[in-house]
Amino acid sequence: MLTLLFLTLLAHAQLVHPASLQPNSIFILAGQSNMSGRGGVTMNNTWDGFVPPECRPNRNILRLSSPLAWVPATEPLHQDIDVYATAGVGPGMSFANSVLARDSRLGVVGLVPCAVGGTAIGQWGRGSFLYGQLVRRASAAVQGGGKIKGMLWYQGESDTASLEAAEQYKGRLEKFFVDVRSDLKLPLLPIIQVALASELGPYTEKVREAQLGLNLTNVECVDAKGLQLEPDYVHLTTQAEVQLGKMLADSFLHTEPV
Repeated sequence: MLTLLFLTLLAHAQLVHPASLQPNSIFILAGQSNMSGRGGVTMNNTWDGFVPPECRPNRNILRLSSPLAWVPATEPLHQDIDVYATAGVGPGMSFANSVLARDSRLGVVGLVPCAVGGTAIGQWGRGSFLYGQLVRRASAAVQGGGKIKGMLWYQGESDTASLEAAEQYKGRLEKFFVDVRSDLKLPLLPIIQVALASELGPYTEKVREAQLGLNLTNVECVDAKGLQLEPDYVHLTTQAEVQLGKMLADSFLHTEPV
């Protein structure tokens, strides 16, 4: 009994962070549901609770909670941000574990969840609630002395339903990236965006062309096409989110550091 109690306390201690612990390297996670994560979310809108090894907690990975406090990062990362849907496994934890395993100089990684499911690019423009929330959370994240090292962006499914939205997508996306960099005073902030995996609307390929054809310095694009989808044919499965996280890590490690 004492041995079991000791092991339980030891496991808990490995996830407890001193109140003063702050991240060194900060990453913004933004976009819609496939960034928030729907891996393992069942058809009756419950999460199955399965956490793959690549997404398990790490004492060197923190998450900025909704009240702007650094807490140990655990799945689902967006549980208190994307509150109008059931969040599951996304790419964030897989990304963080992967970059840490390959570059220990990053120190403690801080993830800043900002993604909200079902949102169109027009809802992320400067002056919008989502844009303001992203900038506010990113600004709060650096108060302890850490530096924002990059932004991961996966969005666009909501812009595939109409030709007008798809045609405007590239310009809106480019302006969004430029504005974020300007307001965070990080003109060369590495941004890793994801080209859509799912065929939600009739203009999916037009949105994908915009994503793959964006030409901004230090903006990379990871193509998610071909990754496994949930039965709804929109959201990535848990294993696909794990794979995407690793792809995002590969891409980030090849960008120019800020």
